Amino acid sequence: MGEPGTVHRVPRRPHAWLALFLPSQALVALAWWALGWRTGLPLLVLSHLPFVAATLLPRARLYAPVLSRLPLEDRSAWLTIDDGPSDDTLPILDLLDAHGARATFFLVGERAAARPGLVAEIVRRGHGVGNHSHTHPQAWFWALGPRRMAREIGDAQRTLAELTGAPPRWFRSVVGMTNPFVAAPLRRHGLARVAWSVRGYDAVRGDPARVAADIERDLAPGAVILMHEGAPHGRSVEMIGTVLERLQARGYATVLPGG
Repeated sequence: MGEPGTVHRVPRRPHAWLALFLPSQALVALAWWALGWRTGLPLLVLSHLPFVAATLLPRARLYAPVLSRLPLEDRSAWLTIDDGPSDDTLPILDLLDAHGARATFFLVGERAAARPGLVAEIVRRGHGVGNHSHTHPQAWFWALGPRRMAREIGDAQRTLAELTGAPPRWFRSVVGMTNPFVAAPLRRHGLARVAWSVRGYDAVRGDPARVAADIERDLAPGAVILMHEGAPHGRSVEMIGTVLERLQARGYATVLPGG
């Protein structure tokens, strides 16, 4: 698929968003002063909407570059599996072996530190490892300040590098959310942000057939497929097995871009 640099985009200007934010707020302040609060307040709210949307939308690029699809034309897809390692990891690895498939596991640092043998097995079987934060602060990741964000990304990066022998190259935000303080630690650690183009909401749905059908519906060459392990419903392994069967039936191979 060409050189990894064609898709592996590390943020170069972590604070570039300020070039839009500061002038917009200056204009709002000027309008408030000249026209009063009845005009200024709505303008203030409207001026913040793009910056809020960029936090909540996984594929928004305002705060950092993001990869959501591979530039491929053949029937290949990137299978990504979040939230491990877990009790599901070994059964999932067996499924991947059975289907001749490869995946990138976006691991949580503290979970990886607690189960280093599973991390080693992921690498031994030829799969990729990505950074998915150190503690997975699902409720608050979108609102983390610069110091906590730097710790979440940096601690996971150091832990995973120690366990695997090489620092991860890819990062996935928790719940896909990305605030203004994500880009600086990504740049520091040489990480590129990954979102997705296909998902079946497998972390919250308990029906493997429905999950697989939604993924199959949106499948296209170069798709980045989002899946999870260790979901509370206990059917993650079954869901990944069903998706692998659908991929195989459609003639799709799985690829690992740039390691």
